[in-house]
Amino acid sequence: MTSTPDDPTTPLPGHPRVVDLPTWEAERDTLLVREKAHTHEADAIAAARRRLPMVEIDGTVEVTGTDGPVPFLDLFQGRDELVVYQHMWHDGAPHQGQCEGCTWTAWNLKDAVYLNARGVSFAIVTTGAWDEVAPYVEFMGYAQPWYSVRDLDAPVGGEMGYLSCFLRDGDSVFLTYRTTGRGTEPTNPAFALLDMTPYGRGEAWEVSPAGWPVGRDPGWFWRSDADGVAGWSGSTRPVPQWSRPGATPVESLGRHGHHH
Repeated sequence: MTSTPDDPTTPLPGHPRVVDLPTWEAERDTLLVREKAHTHEADAIAAARRRLPMVEIDGTVEVTGTDGPVPFLDLFQGRDELVVYQHMWHDGAPHQGQCEGCTWTAWNLKDAVYLNARGVSFAIVTTGAWDEVAPYVEFMGYAQPWYSVRDLDAPVGGEMGYLSCFLRDGDSVFLTYRTTGRGTEPTNPAFALLDMTPYGRGEAWEVSPAGWPVGRDPGWFWRSDADGVAGWSGSTRPVPQWSRPGATPVESLGRHGHHH
């Protein structure tokens, strides 16, 4: 049982120091100056992003979805703008062996109602063969439109794990933006919320005070076993899968442990 020390300024082990409310408010206001500068810089970067040039691509390239092969142009659903998440795929792996990082992203993009309301369509593409992708999408309960872009060149196919944005002018299609590395993080509200908490993401790369819980590998909590124990053992699967009907403890995951 943790007791409050007699001197309220004495730091609790592994905790922020304790101060009175006015002191906390003053330090909070100091940080707020930096946060506002960060927001303003993000706005400026977004403005620069809107001024990037674009490159025309072939909108007639066929991708495969629930209705069979369709031209990439169909992903716009008649709208002028399109955001695509490019989901990694491990051929032949069972559901629990698919990428936990892409699961983390796709699970947070369950629908596009607000994008649609702004005139923007959304789809997920993957290099997996459609006969493997379709049952996976059904198992996960995803309602987003999914398509196989197997054997197609970038930017429709190619390397997966990123977000891409496209603009349509009639039947002409243009690539306007693509993320790299951690650029997918805005799709995951858990990241931003964890960054607000005292212990953050619990990952070793984070700069934390001495005495804080020791961080682990990036994405360490994205897989767990049936008891909720995180890790990449032979009995784990991406954590959202445990909420799916029919999910059971597993012994063989095929390819696993790859995240971005």
